[in-house]
Amino acid sequence: MNDGNGLYGELFADREMAALLDDRAALQGMLDFEVALARAEAAAGVIPARAADAIGAQCKAELYDVAAIGKAATLAGNPAIPLVKALTARVAAIDPEAAKWVHYGATSQDVIDSGHAQQYGAAYRLILKRTARLAHALAALTRAHRHTPMIGRTFLQHAVPISFGIKAANWLDPVVSFHDDFMLYGQSAHQLGGAAGTLASLGDQAVAVLQAFGPIMPSIGAVYTPWHTQRHRPARIAAKLGIVMGHLGKMAQDIALMAQTEIGELAEPEAPGKGGSSAMPHKRNPVLCTLILAAAKRSPGLVSTMLAAMPQEHERAMGGWHAEWRTMAELFTITGSALGQMVTLIEGLQVFPERMRRNLDLTNGLVMAERVSLALAGAIGRGEAHHLLEEASRTCVASGRHLKDVLADNPALAGKLAPDELDRLFDPATYRGATDAIIDRILALYEGEREHMVSDG
Repeated sequence: MNDGNGLYGELFADREMAALLDDRAALQGMLDFEVALARAEAAAGVIPARAADAIGAQCKAELYDVAAIGKAATLAGNPAIPLVKALTARVAAIDPEAAKWVHYGATSQDVIDSGHAQQYGAAYRLILKRTARLAHALAALTRAHRHTPMIGRTFLQHAVPISFGIKAANWLDPVVSFHDDFMLYGQSAHQLGGAAGTLASLGDQAVAVLQAFGPIMPSIGAVYTPWHTQRHRPARIAAKLGIVMGHLGKMAQDIALMAQTEIGELAEPEAPGKGGSSAMPHKRNPVLCTLILAAAKRSPGLVSTMLAAMPQEHERAMGGWHAEWRTMAELFTITGSALGQMVTLIEGLQVFPERMRRNLDLTNGLVMAERVSLALAGAIGRGEAHHLLEEASRTCVASGRHLKDVLADNPALAGKLAPDELDRLFDPATYRGATDAIIDRILALYEGEREHMVSDG
């Protein structure tokens, strides 16, 4: 996995997230499982307390050769088998009697799932931290541009005026929802089930070991029913990461389109050497948007792999479980990276209200035709008003005149509108509908979650 030090730097994996999901962290997560297992069994009277202490003393990742364990894993079929062998050897060198209690009653899947859960728990907290920071930045952007008029676009064409504030609010809303959902359902879980999910090897003491095991595992609690081939938990986490990635992609695409040369309403944060071209010195490419979009396009395939892995045979999977290992880590990695890039993008986003206003006026008032038509409907009827505005719009396009001037010269409108009514109807800042109510509702949702976000962030 890219850790930020290779040829691609931190384009697709930032160092902070990569460190949580690298091989050394995976190894420590599995060793943490072995410590918790030994202590739980000691608490239940299954193994001597002295043995648990001896095992715990050898459960430090720096004591082991990751490459050697990996080489052995190639033959064994998973890394837990050579790790347990290496751990047993280290314990035996210090306390031969304690060595027979290493990994007692557990199976490889318990070790690997719990080790991954340890990693994903740390990644989960970082995702929430970055989501909270993104929400704070989007809320500030919403408030700052509540009344900044711009053109709304449908099918990539000018539609009707909106405010940049409501666009930012609509970026914020799914981020708040994701944070709320992910707090509840984004947490992975350890497990302990033994050979076939029954802990039969621990006999009458199995329940006591299970009860002791959960609270001992650091950072994350365990569920008290093994889930060796019940994969709804990792699949649900993957789906939620995929959903937020889709939304980050939508935001990045909006921003990139608004940063096009011909539009120029937004720009990414400036930095020396950022967004250049190898051929064109004048280029300022939206590189953050590009990287976020690249991650958003990769995430559906990763999510689909997690869903495809759910049908698992009987009490232990053959291939489905194995397919999850690198897939979930990669999904956490690209989500964390994209969130970090989006935070940088929104916190430093350059907004050009004057360019928004210029683009709003680009069609000589045509974008206000709907409003004028509705205002005239009461006086001359909806059908006639619509027909009149169609004709006036064609004249506007053909002549290059402003629609307001074309309408002012139309004898059919004489006496139908107050003298200053046309001026008001063509002011996009007053064509807001429920904009303020929508913004207020989204900001209220954000404020309702803000206390949780602050504690997580």
